[in-house]
Amino acid sequence: MDKNNSFTPSIFLRNRHIQTLYAPLFRKDINLNIEIERFDFDDGDFVEAHWHNRPSPNQNSPIVILFHGLEGSYRSPYIRGIMSALADIGYSSVLMHFRGCSDIPNNLARAYHSGDTQDARVWIEYLAQTYPHSHLHAIGYSMGGNVLLKLLSEWQTESPLKSAISVSAPMQLDICASTMMNGFTQIYQIHLLKYLKRTLLAKYQNHDIESMIGLSKKDVKNIKSIREFDDKYTSKIHNFGNAQNYYDKSSAKQYLHLITTPTLIIHSIDDPFMTPQILPSINQISPSIELEITKYGGHVGFVGGTIWKPRYWLEDRIIEFFNHNP
Repeated sequence: MDKNNSFTPSIFLRNRHIQTLYAPLFRKDINLNIEIERFDFDDGDFVEAHWHNRPSPNQNSPIVILFHGLEGSYRSPYIRGIMSALADIGYSSVLMHFRGCSDIPNNLARAYHSGDTQDARVWIEYLAQTYPHSHLHAIGYSMGGNVLLKLLSEWQTESPLKSAISVSAPMQLDICASTMMNGFTQIYQIHLLKYLKRTLLAKYQNHDIESMIGLSKKDVKNIKSIREFDDKYTSKIHNFGNAQNYYDKSSAKQYLHLITTPTLIIHSIDDPFMTPQILPSINQISPSIELEITKYGGHVGFVGGTIWKPRYWLEDRIIEFFNHNP
């Protein structure tokens, strides 16, 4: 089901870049009481999970599991905003950082990628066992949305999640990588690449990356695009061979027909990180998916109200969906 008029910002907030950048640049920081849980994997690595309003195992309050976007973290305004909004309605929330995205570098030479569902799977299954009385829900933002959708398709009827929401997910990764190389959007690519390259270069202190995949520190510094980064590092360290093979196997769009969990996909036509080509047709999604496409909203933006008194529509919409899928 498509809804095209559910979000309409004021005329001064209708620019895609204003929508995308408003919260990162201007949203006031939200003070949260955070509890950190370290979660260890069998391969010797770990992630950090940040809890807000954490329940005890014998409580039955709903838990919403959050997955951030590329190089995101608990500091991301959209994470802090939804954690606060969920607490207001009595929900607990927990952000699972992808490997190396919290304040502590991960142990292994590998990091994370857009199709890496295994860590999220193990983490969610652990939560289902630890909090048997709580309904589990999940929200994935941007890259985290792609991971979540792919995981739901793998689980099919075995999903422990009561419902799920994907926001601004790059559901066809090769199109997104190409879009990031054009026009003003290159600014976002430069910003993301700076952090990706810095994190990778730090790994050379503890790992012989050059021997592993033939990538020198000089090669890293000379990388000019997300696609090149994925071709030289992401695809190699995660055994995809090249960027296109990584994109082909990891893009969630092709798997949406397999999802049986009630799922809301929110996406804006004017998202500067990708083109409308990444969107599935109605024939490519399962009956369990509600596809909500807006004309405005940018990338993980959806800022309503006015420039001086913004209202974060996305958080209101998420709460509305969970209220219908408690």
